Amino acid sequence: MKVKLLGPFEMTSATGTRIVLPGFKLRSLLALLCLHAGRVVSADQLVRSLWDQAPRTAQTAVQVYVSKLRKLLGAAGVEGSVLITRSPGYLLDARHLTTDRDEFESLVAIAASAEAEGSPERASELLGNALTLWEGPALGDLRSLPAVERVARQIDERRIVVCERRLGLEFGLGRLSTVISEIYGLIESYPLWENLYYYLMISLYQTGRTADSLRAYQQLREALVDALGMEPSAQLQRLHRSVLARDKWLDAGHGESGTQRLVSMTM
Repeated sequence: MKVKLLGPFEMTSATGTRIVLPGFKLRSLLALLCLHAGRVVSADQLVRSLWDQAPRTAQTAVQVYVSKLRKLLGAAGVEGSVLITRSPGYLLDARHLTTDRDEFESLVAIAASAEAEGSPERASELLGNALTLWEGPALGDLRSLPAVERVARQIDERRIVVCERRLGLEFGLGRLSTVISEIYGLIESYPLWENLYYYLMISLYQTGRTADSLRAYQQLREALVDALGMEPSAQLQRLHRSVLARDKWLDAGHGESGTQRLVSMTM
């Protein structure tokens, strides 16, 4: 069966049949087991994860949920042995499971090899394919549970790292229009992500949009001050001064290229 973690939680059988999981607790239980696939999750851990203040009947409720899951999975053609009772809790057999998270990480690993072999175009293409697997924040419909939120946040961080790597490759390839377009889209979701503005400011400057570059800095500064009461990083402040002074290093192809300097300062 295939599980979608990079967005709202979904599950499909090997034949492509969507497995409908009624109820928040039932879906959350299965998501927690998927996140720990191949490992035993104790009944006590599941209780703590599913309830802020567990009722006295919580252990029994978990047993009932597991029974319902087995019936739903069986009705969808999933082997009954996929969800195993093993002291002190339950185990979801990873051999019967594939996730879009696994596919994402596989593409990222292949991209890293392509980059190491001197193929930045191929690496960027692979990272782009990996990023298209995302349909929103990881497990976005289940994040009201702190146990899910903690893991989902870690998965989201991987997306951010990969986004930055791809932007760096696109910048290095001189595809500044792509960089600018993608960053404006990302800023809607991540208004305080400073490295985005670094790429954006240089890309705008190198395409002759100096005023827009300065406006991007001001937009970030206002957002940071309003949200956190702090100024942009020293790195961004230096870049701002360089744009104001039209420093030569910002010009593409001048000495140490803007690309090299950008990558060295954002890695």
